[in-house]
Amino acid sequence: MNPRTALIGTGRMGTPLCGRLVRAGHRVLAHDLRPEREAAVRAVGARWAPTAVSAAAGADVLITVLPGPVEADSAVSDDVLAALAPGALWVDMTSNAPAAALRLRDRAAAHGVDVLEAPMGGGPDDAERGGVTLFVGGAADVLDRGRPLLEALTSPDRIRHMGGPGTGCTAKLLVNLLWFGQAAATAEALLLGARAGIDLRVLRETLAGSAAASEFIRRDLSALFAGDYLASYGLGRIHDQLEAVTDTARDLGTPHGMADAVLDLHRRALERFGPVDGELLGVALLEEAAGLRLRP
Repeated sequence: MNPRTALIGTGRMGTPLCGRLVRAGHRVLAHDLRPEREAAVRAVGARWAPTAVSAAAGADVLITVLPGPVEADSAVSDDVLAALAPGALWVDMTSNAPAAALRLRDRAAAHGVDVLEAPMGGGPDDAERGGVTLFVGGAADVLDRGRPLLEALTSPDRIRHMGGPGTGCTAKLLVNLLWFGQAAATAEALLLGARAGIDLRVLRETLAGSAAASEFIRRDLSALFAGDYLASYGLGRIHDQLEAVTDTARDLGTPHGMADAVLDLHRRALERFGPVDGELLGVALLEEAAGLRLRP
């Protein structure tokens, strides 16, 4: 019989992941601070818990799919950890800061709970079809124990063991840093090229076939050209994650001038647009500065 699973956080990512667990045969009891999420939880076949503690009571596995460090720290209290079954496993899929994740790991260890951090790459559609990438941090034997559950959420080749505690969160932050940095650098290049008289479609095709090619140019630039700033994630969250990158670099003593520049752009975008959804609003700020929209 599959273990009893508690899931906390049933938003855009948590709900489709909850559905995948149910379809894989897991007995899922889910909770979210927003009671209006109950209908969506029941629609994917899970049961609803009115509190995090009641969701965790007697559970063999706890999964958290939360927006960030503050929410994870608040949701997974000592009471929640104490309510789990003895020897339970906690899989934290939150996009957490490494330092915050390590503090939560220490809290869990005090209750005899093993932890895997497994922040995700991908969006709700990927979560629905089992196509998210998991950046896993934790001991190899704990990953072996949790692998059957993770394989209910995504394909085995998308489960990337990054190393010990903290490495999964760090890897996720680095992926985000490079994507937002590529978006900003590409936008600056395109704005300059357009102002210099190069057709944007020609420039895109040229870049995509050159040494400057990137996944952003190949996959995501079409959305920007269509005026879509990718309203799938909040600008405030993006800023916080980029800030976590620079904080981590500062703590570890590595250079972070480029990361600082990407963070500064998104800090200014947050001041300009507010904490709204839009992964490419940093690019929108560059367009405003140039007085030019990147529309072929």
